Amino acid sequence: MTPDSRLVDQLRPSPNFGPRAEGKPIDILILHYTDMASAEAAIDLLSDPASQVSCHYVVAEDGTVTQLVAERERAWHAGVSSWHGETDINSRSIGIEIANLGHDHGYPDFPARQIESVIRLGCDICARNGIVPERVLAHSDIAPTRKRDPGEKFPWADLAASGLGHFVTPEPMRGGRFFQRGEAGEPIAALQALLAFYGYAIEINGRFDAHTETVVTAFQRHFRPERVDGIADASTIATLHRLARALPPRAVPDAAAGAQGGG
Repeated sequence: MTPDSRLVDQLRPSPNFGPRAEGKPIDILILHYTDMASAEAAIDLLSDPASQVSCHYVVAEDGTVTQLVAERERAWHAGVSSWHGETDINSRSIGIEIANLGHDHGYPDFPARQIESVIRLGCDICARNGIVPERVLAHSDIAPTRKRDPGEKFPWADLAASGLGHFVTPEPMRGGRFFQRGEAGEPIAALQALLAFYGYAIEINGRFDAHTETVVTAFQRHFRPERVDGIADASTIATLHRLARALPPRAVPDAAAGAQGGG
């Protein structure tokens, strides 16, 4: 294996990969956190055949970049996931694991030098593979019922300011009408339709059920991190509307466009 990026500091080839599905372009970049004690521990796990998991890159706390799987190969990082109806995310994506203890172990801030390295690597990957900003996603976006990473502390605004990812300044927290679990009606269906329009896997049933709460939570982690509680308050809804309006025309699949019109 040879490095795909000039930014790679070391190679640690993992056996945990396979061929990408035929006919599927590489058009998604997924950002994860490792949820382990160190980058080295994560690399060991991702290189262990028994683990059945891997990713393309690991970025350590000090910014060191390790490549484990060639970009042309299908790494096993996304798991059961979905975005705009696509469920084989591994075949369409490149995965970066970012060393961090995670929510269950203190969830420290991401060091500035680590984020700088993620930005450089992410921009390089997107430029070489033609990945557009709105396809730079969190693991929690594509698997909201299972994952929280990289979480609400991850500086998505800084990435977007450097040209990596799609982001708008969140609407300020304020009072007003909000929706939460147990409510139902057309406004809930409209909220679900807009989340589906953006890409989230959600049924448009008009009920603010447990899954809707989970998807709203995932949205907040990425796009409105000031309060992550799964309640669709005015700030969350306004941020979602602004984010959807900021999408370029290319980002609107036919099915998603229909969902928006129906909402």
